[in-house]
Amino acid sequence: MNDEDVLTGHQQELRRGTVVMAALATLRTPGYGYGLLSVLEKSGMSVDANTLYPLLRRLEKQELLAAEWDTSDSRPRKMYRTSEEGLKLLAALEAEWNSLAASLSALRSAHPHEPLKELS
Repeated sequence: MNDEDVLTGHQQELRRGTVVMAALATLRTPGYGYGLLSVLEKSGMSVDANTLYPLLRRLEKQELLAAEWDTSDSRPRKMYRTSEEGLKLLAALEAEWNSLAASLSALRSAHPHEPLKELS
């Protein structure tokens, strides 16, 4: 496995959780899956539709997103919005994200040019 494959794999792992946060944050304002794809793309967080739609269904099943069908157009579309439970989860995930970012920053600051040694 080459270095680029290793990097890509780790980037995908890192993005999995951030896509959940991004969806919950963005859908505080109700929207459609396709619109969410566009917003995420414009923000630099490209997500494949084959990844996003199953995620939206999972979040809806977990009651983190509320959904209703919009039948005002000729083609019905599902409108999503972050539920109260979703907002609570988003706040907890953001707090965890900020804590992890602060910890990583502290590690880098304490040892800017040293490789990390085993911590004991």
